[in-house]
Amino acid sequence: MIKIKEGFKGERLISLPEELLAHYREEGLIGNLYVRKIGFYPQVKYHFVQKDQGCDYAMLIYCTDGKGWYRIHDKRYTVEKHQYVILPPGVPYAFGADQEDPWTIYWLHFEGRLRDQFLPPHTHPVSIPPGEHSRLQDRLQLFEEIFSSFSMGYIKEYMAYSSMCLYPFLASFLYAEPYQHALNPSHKEYPFSARVIYYMRENIHRNLSLGELAAYFKYSPSHFSALFSAETGVSPFSYFILLKIQKACEYIEITNMRMNEIATQLGFKDAPYFSRIFKKVMGCSPSAYREREQRL
Repeated sequence: MIKIKEGFKGERLISLPEELLAHYREEGLIGNLYVRKIGFYPQVKYHFVQKDQGCDYAMLIYCTDGKGWYRIHDKRYTVEKHQYVILPPGVPYAFGADQEDPWTIYWLHFEGRLRDQFLPPHTHPVSIPPGEHSRLQDRLQLFEEIFSSFSMGYIKEYMAYSSMCLYPFLASFLYAEPYQHALNPSHKEYPFSARVIYYMRENIHRNLSLGELAAYFKYSPSHFSALFSAETGVSPFSYFILLKIQKACEYIEITNMRMNEIATQLGFKDAPYFSRIFKKVMGCSPSAYREREQRL
């Protein structure tokens, strides 16, 4: 069986030299909790990692699509979409992608004097499904801030900022209920379309069908579509595409992600299809849009 640790199509990966990290460990704000390595792997078939002696860092794996597995303490667990696991330091483990439905994962290694305060009391996977209160996109936005700052980690201020962002990022997993409640105490008074749009934003990386949307809100597809269209003037599918392109513009403007990476991040089947849809909505190609925005 093919086994690959790194080097996947569409992967995003950043690490810093161990010598620099050793220096940062002496810094108060950084040394308490800091990123050692961080990455995003989309649909990574044949992904496999084995640590027979364990590691001196903890590892968060957050699966947003597909599924994978890990083995620890002589037990094997399946990790499915919308689940995460934090693998503790000092314990042998192995993990990898499912062969038939390989996972898409956000992951990072974290270390520091407060590292163990961010370890859960168990090693089984935890579910945090998207919904009207999930704040999933807020969490991924925080990941992007950490990723961007860590990529500039040779400059101490950027490394310190990535460390500061790591606290709320890890807390959003370990304390999911208060995290979700903080900005969404109640959606009951919101219009139907607002609740649907929030759910769409939380699932912006997926290819949600009309049937899946309708099922979540407990309507038939036709009734759901009629209700949404009556409030917004557009179909649910058209609105979802507009949200994806809106998010694509954000990625193009504030990140250095390549177009194929953005396409993967937003659930488009391939980069050419993404480019066609983008041009249809925005009137220019994604590359032309980036070039124009950089001139402004």
